[in-house]
Amino acid sequence: MPVERVLLAEPRGFCAGVEMAIKALAWMVRTFDEPVYCYHEIVHNRNVVERFRDRGVVFVDDIAEVPEGSPIMLSAHGSAPEVVAAARERGSFVVDSVCPLVTKVHHEVKVRAGKGYRIVYVGHEGHEEAVGTMAVAPTAISRVESVEEVDALPEFSEPVALLAQTTLSHRDWDAVAVRVRERFPEVWMPGRSDLCFATTNRQASLLELAADCDVIIVIGSANSSNTMALQRLAVEAGCERVLRVNTADELPDDISGVVGLTAGASAPESLVEEVVERLSPREGVHAIRVTTEDEYFPPPRNIRDLQHAIETACTALLGGATLSRPKMDDRSLPASHVLAEL
Repeated sequence: MPVERVLLAEPRGFCAGVEMAIKALAWMVRTFDEPVYCYHEIVHNRNVVERFRDRGVVFVDDIAEVPEGSPIMLSAHGSAPEVVAAARERGSFVVDSVCPLVTKVHHEVKVRAGKGYRIVYVGHEGHEEAVGTMAVAPTAISRVESVEEVDALPEFSEPVALLAQTTLSHRDWDAVAVRVRERFPEVWMPGRSDLCFATTNRQASLLELAADCDVIIVIGSANSSNTMALQRLAVEAGCERVLRVNTADELPDDISGVVGLTAGASAPESLVEEVVERLSPREGVHAIRVTTEDEYFPPPRNIRDLQHAIETACTALLGGATLSRPKMDDRSLPASHVLAEL
């Protein structure tokens, strides 16, 4: 494979929400006997999901499929309020690993609906995040994802609020948002964008290197909204050849020249390393950084309580001093390492 060099996008791969969710599910796997149940895929990445399946995690699309008294994890994409309630009624230990950015949108939907607004929500039909968000106020929300769908909306008698799925690309969002503002000039919008900072950063780093590449490779699964947005963005940026792969094994043998490489927000770094090894660039790897991400989302509260209880019990059993024991530093433990050690 005559690859000259690889331009590696930074940031890429796991975002703060994915980091949090993966580490939380790993704690459940190590703490409870098999099986641990997870409502929907924990994140949209085939390799991550299969890793957890190998460790006894059962992914379900209906809480009723979970035997009563089982431990349950709710996915990072956010769940409908009735799903959260059903899980808490059915499960022995329930962790909601929803990304805090999605929680923010759920809160905005609840508040605006409570104030009598009609919510125009920009999101992909059938996507788990969109389904969960719309379920917060189903009678007060209208989903759109194109200018044509905005044009088809009726004239609402109530005030209008505009919210969005967090993993949209700016290209998915911009034209639709402009048209909503044209149709509803008094539309309310949050002071801070609903679009995920990690999604935006990964798109910016891809655009930074796209013009210098003969081929762009995007690592991630087809059901990952932000991964597919990266693939579309690379095509729109004019790259002649754009490939999306789940693993290095899917790479064709005829890749050549300068290769741009990035990964969706739910793709582990180990896949990036395997792709670089397969490409084996003659002139090495050059990182193209547009910003540094230092965001961190701590584990859900009951996972923190679980960690504390296990630490205290282990220290006591080993005869250690509970007040002076070293504290666990979750922030310094990358989720990719956690996955590798499962």
